[in-house]
Amino acid sequence: MRYVKWGLWALVVLLVFGFFHYTLPQHDIVRITNTETRRIDFGQNSIFWASPDTGSDGSLANRDVRFIETFYENGKPMVYRNEDTGFGWPPYFKLDSSNLQAEAGDLVSPKETPHWVSVTHYGWRNELLSIYPNAVNVKPVEGPFVRIIPYVNIVILLILAVVVFMLRRTWVRFRRRKIDPVLEDVGDATDAAREQASGIWGRIKGWFGTRHSG
Repeated sequence: MRYVKWGLWALVVLLVFGFFHYTLPQHDIVRITNTETRRIDFGQNSIFWASPDTGSDGSLANRDVRFIETFYENGKPMVYRNEDTGFGWPPYFKLDSSNLQAEAGDLVSPKETPHWVSVTHYGWRNELLSIYPNAVNVKPVEGPFVRIIPYVNIVILLILAVVVFMLRRTWVRFRRRKIDPVLEDVGDATDAAREQASGIWGRIKGWFGTRHSG
């Protein structure tokens, strides 16, 4: 049972970590090489795509999706999708994917004279599942080794830590006041019943012993 318990806790931690790693904003320093729009047919990976642009028909099986193609300083490619999030989840309230595409196109640069930008995004890139992180902002930076401090993530995680601490503290107090006394009463009642049963069994054994000797 101990291994099952630790396995369940590990699963919970993995799910929570995956949720926040996918949802919280991340920052990549890259060089934009191209922007384009592709017609996407949504299948089993549709959960990893955002909702259609505000005002578009969301019932269509396929639609045009904007993409931003980039390279890291080490030469590794990274492709982002550029979709509105609207007022859904995650709560980025992104309604300006057209403007973002124009800004990204204006920042395209060749390998010989690169212009480095910070792309703020959420989500994952997975070639096997054909999923892409969703870019929510692009801004020029001085170079490929600029360090972006994730203030938003720090604040959100601190708030979450405080909430978890308060919930645990409330639960501990509730358990001490309400649950532990009940468990103690049940334990006392069980001990008393066990003692009573032992006494009765002892008398029965004594009675049978007396009859046998007689």
